[in-house]
Amino acid sequence: MAADINTITSIDQLQLEHELALTLCFRIRKGLLKKVHTQRIRNYVDWFRAQFLDPHFELEKQHIFPILGNNARVKRALANHRRIDRLLTCSCEDIKVLSLLEEELATLIRFEERTLYHKLRQTVTPEKLQEIKRRSEIQLDSNDLWEDQFWKEESSEY
Repeated sequence: MAADINTITSIDQLQLEHELALTLCFRIRKGLLKKVHTQRIRNYVDWFRAQFLDPHFELEKQHIFPILGNNARVKRALANHRRIDRLLTCSCEDIKVLSLLEEELATLIRFEERTLYHKLRQTVTPEKLQEIKRRSEIQLDSNDLWEDQFWKEESSEY
C-alpha cells in the first residue's frame, strides 16, 4: 500500500535535506569564484558533512535504499555516496577537489530526486514513512549557524 499525500512529510524532510546539500554546492562554487581561501571552504564543508551529509547518507543507506531494493539505480546511488565520501575525506585542500565535490554532489541529488525519490513516493508504506521520520534527526535550521559566510563577501585571494 503506497503512502497518501498526508503522510509524505518524511520524504519532504529528505528533500529539504537535498536542498541544503544543493546550497552547499552553490556556496562551494561561489567561494571558488570569489577566490576564497580553500581552507575556509573546506572548514565549512567538513562541518556541513558532520551536521547534514553523513546523517542523511546513513539514513538513505539504512532505511531508504532497502525499500527500493537491490537494483542498478540503488547501486549507482551507493557508488556515488562512496565517491563523495572519498572527496570529503581527501586531505587535499585543492580547488579541483572542491570543484569535483560540488559537481558530484549536485549530480547525485538530481539523480536521487528524479529517479529514486520518485519511485519511493510510489512504493513506501505509511508505517515505513513514520519510521523514517523518527530516525531523521537533522536540524535543518542549524545550517545558518556557520559564522564564516565566505560566500557573501567580496573576492579575496587563495
